[in-house]
Amino acid sequence: MKVSIIGAGNVGGLLASRIIDSHLADVTLIDIKEDIAKAKAADISDSLYFSKSPQKIIATSDINQVEKSEIIVITAGFPRRAGMSREDLIAKNANLIKEIATKIKSKLKDAIVIIVTNPLDLMVYYFKKLTQIDSKRLIGMGNSLDSARFANLIASKFDKNINDINAQVIASHGRGMLPLDRLTYVKDVSLAESATKEEIKTISDLTVERGAEIVSLYGSGSAYFAPSAAIFEIVKAIAKDEKKIICAAAYLKGEYGISDICLGVPAKIGKSGIEEIITLALNKEEEETLRLTAQTIKELTKKLPH
Repeated sequence: MKVSIIGAGNVGGLLASRIIDSHLADVTLIDIKEDIAKAKAADISDSLYFSKSPQKIIATSDINQVEKSEIIVITAGFPRRAGMSREDLIAKNANLIKEIATKIKSKLKDAIVIIVTNPLDLMVYYFKKLTQIDSKRLIGMGNSLDSARFANLIASKFDKNINDINAQVIASHGRGMLPLDRLTYVKDVSLAESATKEEIKTISDLTVERGAEIVSLYGSGSAYFAPSAAIFEIVKAIAKDEKKIICAAAYLKGEYGISDICLGVPAKIGKSGIEEIITLALNKEEEETLRLTAQTIKELTKKLPH
């Protein structure tokens, strides 16, 4: 299997290492800064002795090398700085996505595309409109990361084993994300039953602000360990046809009463990409919040270049 990663920054480089170390696929690492891509590819290659991986990694600045990829991951983009929201990146990153989409549109064939560029839901939608790719073959990495952060904060707050937590965060990968305390479980008990409203609000707020907190602590740059792990989970689910339920930004066509927008929802992911969108049993308040988030994102699409 061939996986191409467009963008050899911290997220793309660490993702390439995870894929190679797991013996999952060959990797083509693509970046306009070819020396950076080559440096990371060389560094990863030097680790093969330890991982005993048979996989190969090559680096290039030639985006045409995505040809014959089963999976294409787009991590390229301008990162957030302290004080910035993901939405502040719309103009810069939309132009970048447009450039990439134009160059690889004819080479997609049956490839599954995973978008990581922020603001995520908008960039997934924009790529869909630019390429007309089958929505099943387009996945945005977003709320799986938010769910992981929610689980981590719950485990820390209540001193629980994170492996006993099944966290659920949907909607946008941004301030419009919706942590679902009713549908988040610690073992077999929902968070809504086991925690107070004040505790849930605190953990939910911390989850929404987690990315900004990390950006602020770094000073320059943003998270990449957990994001690369979240992308890897999607890549592995496709490569191994796991039929795994992962919350991802998907193009909706009536699900949850929402159409023609991309939002984070649970989806069954396997070798064909998004094989099924899972409909959660939301209450009226949750449904309303989800629809308000969809309306906000739909308004923001007006800021995308034509």
